[in-house]
Amino acid sequence: MSRKKRIWIPHRFYHINCRGNRRDPLFRNATDFQAFLHILDQLHEKIPFELASYCLMTNHYHLQIRSPEIPFSKLMSLINKRYANYYNAKYRLTGHVYEKRYYDKVIEDKEGILEVSRYIHLNPVEAKMVKQPEYYPWSSFYLFKYPNSVQPRFINMNCLLDYYEGTIEQRREKYCKSLRTLPPRDIYIGGTE
Repeated sequence: MSRKKRIWIPHRFYHINCRGNRRDPLFRNATDFQAFLHILDQLHEKIPFELASYCLMTNHYHLQIRSPEIPFSKLMSLINKRYANYYNAKYRLTGHVYEKRYYDKVIEDKEGILEVSRYIHLNPVEAKMVKQPEYYPWSSFYLFKYPNSVQPRFINMNCLLDYYEGTIEQRREKYCKSLRTLPPRDIYIGGTE
C-alpha cells in the first residue's frame, strides 16, 4: 500500500509533530535540545521557513511552521535526518530514531493558528512537567513572556501577535494571558500528547 501524498500549500502554517521510535526519548539532556534548535538555525540560513511556535518534549516535538519555497517533505527530511545523525552518533546507536513519518496538518484560519500555538505552548503543562508554560525551557513561550529574550532567526512571533491590538508589550501580554483564560479545543495531532 502506497503512502498518501503530502499536500503542501506555500505560505500556510502547519502543525507538525514527530515522535521518537518506540516512544523512546528524542532528547535526553539539554545538549540534545540545543542541538535540535541549532539544526533549525543552520537550515534556516539556507532554506526560508518560519516558526510561529515550537515545543520540544522529551520524546516528541511540535512545530507550527510554514515554508514558502520548498515542500515540507524536503524540509522535514533535512531536519529529521540531521538530528537522527547527531543522535545516533552521540549515543552510538544505529537504526530508526523516529517512530514513523511526521504528522502534519494544515492550519486553516486565525482561530486555528492561535489554538495550535496554545496547544503547543501548553503541552508541558498538560504533561504535568511544569505548572506554567514559562517554566519549560524548550518551547518558544519564553519569547512571548520575556521581551528581552534573544529571538532565534527562525521564529516569527508577529504571526501570532498580529492578531491582537495594542503596543507590542500589550499584544505579548494578551497572548500570554490567552493561555490561561482560553483552554485549547481538542486538536487532532496524530495520536500524540
